[in-house]
Amino acid sequence: MTLAGQDWNASRAELSALTETGVVEADELEALITAEFASPGRAAFHGSPGEVLVRDVLNIGVSPDAVVSAARRTLERHGGAVFERTPLERLTVHPDGVAVELGAGRRLRARLAVDCLGHASPIARQARGGAKPDGVCLVVGSCARGFEAERNAQADVIVTTAALQEPAPGLQQQLFWEAFPAGSGPGDRTTYMFTYVDADPGRPSLTAMLEGYWAALEEYQRVRVDDLQLLRVLVGAFPTYRNSPLRLPFARVLAVGDASGIQSPLSFGGFGALLRHLPRYSAGIEGALRADCLSSSDLGLINPYFPNLSAAWLFARAMSAPRGTRPAPQFVNNLLGTNFGVMSRLGDDVLLPFLRDVPNARGLALTLGSMMLNAPQLIPAILVHVGPAALLDWARHYAAMVAYTGLAAAGGALRPLLARLSPRMRWRAERWIDAWVYGSGLDFMSESGGRV
Repeated sequence: MTLAGQDWNASRAELSALTETGVVEADELEALITAEFASPGRAAFHGSPGEVLVRDVLNIGVSPDAVVSAARRTLERHGGAVFERTPLERLTVHPDGVAVELGAGRRLRARLAVDCLGHASPIARQARGGAKPDGVCLVVGSCARGFEAERNAQADVIVTTAALQEPAPGLQQQLFWEAFPAGSGPGDRTTYMFTYVDADPGRPSLTAMLEGYWAALEEYQRVRVDDLQLLRVLVGAFPTYRNSPLRLPFARVLAVGDASGIQSPLSFGGFGALLRHLPRYSAGIEGALRADCLSSSDLGLINPYFPNLSAAWLFARAMSAPRGTRPAPQFVNNLLGTNFGVMSRLGDDVLLPFLRDVPNARGLALTLGSMMLNAPQLIPAILVHVGPAALLDWARHYAAMVAYTGLAAAGGALRPLLARLSPRMRWRAERWIDAWVYGSGLDFMSESGGRV
């Protein structure tokens, strides 16, 4: 097996956050792109007629190494320093700063520490007190060479090829696929097989899931694995927590990206979520340092409650089968086939925000209303599967989305007045307005580069 770099996928509008925040220059951005798919992406579900084709969703592949290298050059150009192969041993928070203890007796001092250590962050684990994840996305996959050029031209955004399975007694799971042309060479293709499950210890291991992946890959892509040259094999378990984004109980320490759980329970891996929130993070962190807003309660305003993030838990629940439930084998496929068909008919202003994980109140209302009219027979099955508690919880978050939508409109009118406030009060007010905009999904970026 030859190792090949894994692409990160996003849309061009989402990547614009890198230039908006000054991480890279516009001309540098093009050099980061390894692949761009002209053909629309595909969403298709086992047993559902037809498929939905969508443009501008995960249609850009970028090199992680190139992105990180470009960000490093920008950091160092502005006086920053990078310590490679240097262990982080301890952070100690003091009233006037943070002491950072590195290996070999090296010690740094800072006004603010930003935790970018991902899901496995020991800081985040300490703050969560060892809490069990509320959900897990299990992922296996590979990047391989040898796919036919015609078949490799199209990306699969989300596809199923079978009904619900029961890999362990009493535990069902629905398997999903994603597939993208890889930027490492012609005929290279990355395929992911994933599932949303609870954290029940009886779930099959990633090893067992990977063993089943190869036969399923041959059926899904209509290839023989023996005819492919494997470039990379991927396995991962991505935990999600309802208590997200994480507000750390420490002053002068801020969790961002996967360490904070900023991605929704539907998105595994936080590259898209990090791009989405990058302008907000950048403004919030810079302002916090200028206004000396570095207490735990201050920094908590950079990781506030986002109702649209919390509302996504209902969709994750509908796409999974926790222990004790036994939905019909075709339940998830029928639900998603109907849902995507409805969103496709409603247009890109409904479909694209959902697929980019930025749901808004209008899009959800139109989708659910249309589903009730066009597929009323699904509604009782959905209510039974998700249960009244999850539905009431979703209704609470949806009501907050509606309220945040109105507050975001008012916040836009208030921004010019904030200059009259003290630096500290202005910074806090700006964070509340950000929370309203992002929590309502009004931060969605169109391909023209504007927020809509």
